[in-house]
Amino acid sequence: MDFTLELAVLLRVAGAMAVGTLIGLERELAGKPAGLRTHMLVTGASCLIVLLGDLAISEFYAAEASGVIQADPLRIFEAIIVGVSFLGAGTIWKSQDEHRVEGLTTAASLLFAATLGAAVALERFGLAVVLAVFTLALSRLLRLAEARMAQR
Repeated sequence: MDFTLELAVLLRVAGAMAVGTLIGLERELAGKPAGLRTHMLVTGASCLIVLLGDLAISEFYAAEASGVIQADPLRIFEAIIVGVSFLGAGTIWKSQDEHRVEGLTTAASLLFAATLGAAVALERFGLAVVLAVFTLALSRLLRLAEARMAQR
């Protein structure tokens, strides 16, 4: 692998981690179990998994000129979803005193962060940033609305 390609991968993963920081910041400020670092790592890891999958497929195709190898890039996304689902499950718990389930939004935000990482890997950086900012704004707005409803 040449240095230029490695630098491109590094920049995309760094970009994905920056996008994940936006959502992670909201979760961190809300005092949730998966915050800034977790979301940053999930988006970075998802981006890296997609990029490494793409590189692996390209290298295998280059090595196997006869075209016998077949690749299904969607399996990479399936693997990310499974891995992030395990992380998300670790953030969900049932409150004993209130009989409520907690952590569902955090689990969903981890899954969303993973998809943003995949978007950056596929060079959809603008889409990822806009969706991260939209999610951040909507989460804050809904938190304010929930607080207002709780006061009534």
